[in-house]
Amino acid sequence: MQHGGIHRKSVSLLTIFCTDFDGTIFLQDTGHTLFDNFGCGPERRAVLAAELESGDRSFREISNDLYASLDVPFEDGFEVMKTALDIDPDFRDFHKFCINNNIPFNVISAGLKPVLRRVLDHFLGEEASKHIEIVANDADISADGSEWKAVWRHDSDLGHDKALTITEYREDAQMQSENGTIPMIVFIGDGVSDLPAAREADVLFARRGLRLEQYCIENKLAHIPFDTFGDIQREVTKIARDDEDKTNGLGSPNNFNPRADVWRKASSRAAASIFAALSPREERSFIWPETFMPRTPGLKSPAAPAVKLASPIAPVAAVRA
Repeated sequence: MQHGGIHRKSVSLLTIFCTDFDGTIFLQDTGHTLFDNFGCGPERRAVLAAELESGDRSFREISNDLYASLDVPFEDGFEVMKTALDIDPDFRDFHKFCINNNIPFNVISAGLKPVLRRVLDHFLGEEASKHIEIVANDADISADGSEWKAVWRHDSDLGHDKALTITEYREDAQMQSENGTIPMIVFIGDGVSDLPAAREADVLFARRGLRLEQYCIENKLAHIPFDTFGDIQREVTKIARDDEDKTNGLGSPNNFNPRADVWRKASSRAAASIFAALSPREERSFIWPETFMPRTPGLKSPAAPAVKLASPIAPVAAVRA
């Protein structure tokens, strides 16, 4: 049976995706685009980045300086981002895949939520964008754009402490399925700042060639490199089918990381109800594409090594920095 050119296949493993935003969904950084065009400029930003790397100042302190340097109305700043940002070439198809399968998709970011939402609304359309839950810092922006302030989620040096976000949900996190089926948690990122969240996932995807992948290699942290979200879609399909064979769709995922249960609570409230509503008598049908969009010329890196699913992927929580 086909729906919108995509075939239905019965796969009972449930999945939740959690992802970083800048450098992951979009290849550039939204904040850097604003600071370089309407704020302190790339030279001053490089100086501040060095202060952060040396440990002289905190991420929150540096970010406050960067946002204070901005002098641009929100919409004018967004006009530049429309042309300066490039979305992952396969993300739109990947997001449709998530919507068609009722798979919760959550953005976990240290950026500003109003900026991220506006960018998603433009590149995906408001109807598609609303299916993505964003967990990020809020913002207080004056009408004339002369004052930008981050409204930090947490009173910490990080402003949005992704590890603390996990802890906040951990206290009352519970398995969502009445029949013992536990969703597989997949985290997608590109930088070391993603590690607190990445460690809690059942499966970790790291963008090839960037700092998160380098860290994973250096510290022997289990991960799957990716070039585009099309790679993630293919690999998750393989993992889900393998998991279905081994678990018959019941109990914990084959790659289960017990600490990842926090993301079952952190996922979108609306989307999380999908899992709670399922009963043992209901068929859980997923829509898995049999063919995928061709890779964009120039973006294809050497093929990622095949994941040996016969040996379960070690929980990423097992390795600490």
